[in-house]
Amino acid sequence: MNEVIETILNHRSIRSFKDKALSAEQVQAIVESAQAASTSSFIQAYTIIGVTDPVKKAELAQVAGNQPYVENTGHLFVFCADLHRHDIIAEMQEVDLTEPLESTEKFMVACIDAALAAQNASIAAESMGLGICYIGGIRNSLDKVREVLNIPSRVIPLFGLTVGYPDRITDKKPRLPFNNIYHENGYQADPEEFKAQLEQYDETVSNYYLERTKGAREDTWTGQMAAMLGAKSRMYMKDFVQKQGLNKR
Repeated sequence: MNEVIETILNHRSIRSFKDKALSAEQVQAIVESAQAASTSSFIQAYTIIGVTDPVKKAELAQVAGNQPYVENTGHLFVFCADLHRHDIIAEMQEVDLTEPLESTEKFMVACIDAALAAQNASIAAESMGLGICYIGGIRNSLDKVREVLNIPSRVIPLFGLTVGYPDRITDKKPRLPFNNIYHENGYQADPEEFKAQLEQYDETVSNYYLERTKGAREDTWTGQMAAMLGAKSRMYMKDFVQKQGLNKR
């Protein structure tokens, strides 16, 4: 096993950071690492917004559910699916790109490009000894995020990424069993085998919480998922995405 794999396997979300900003060199290295990620057909359909203004960070922390580590972090990045620059390309090249830019396929390309870039950025940051945490909570109110960050049409803020010097390192959460994630030569969909794997995983997760909280919690993963998915959060998303001129065809 090499150092890159060790860094990847050692990942855990950090939600408590020291009061120390990232240097300009660190920010540039993280963003350039993000840009080195694969991108579908060289389309590069994403933008990264660094948020350093204390007022803007406080507003985004409030949107994200009053999470203090959104505001109190070394650096806050916001990753966006972005086809706005491709509208500019249409003007420059004097072509009509409306249909492809509004297609579900190009929306998926933009989301995938942004996610690939973000994961490169995360690994780069962790390789420097920094900690990270993805912030999906900014999607609680994308109208507010659009206002705070001056987001134009054909751009969707997907998630934040807090990066900083860890103040407290948490235990690593156990992942799903290997065979539940990795299937060879086709999807292995035997429901009884799936249930057996998930029951085993529930026991692992429950033990993790019991140990981490000294007996205060014993959640199962399937119980968490049933409760979370049943809450029907952010159901406005389709309307927002289409209002931004994406995923309309």
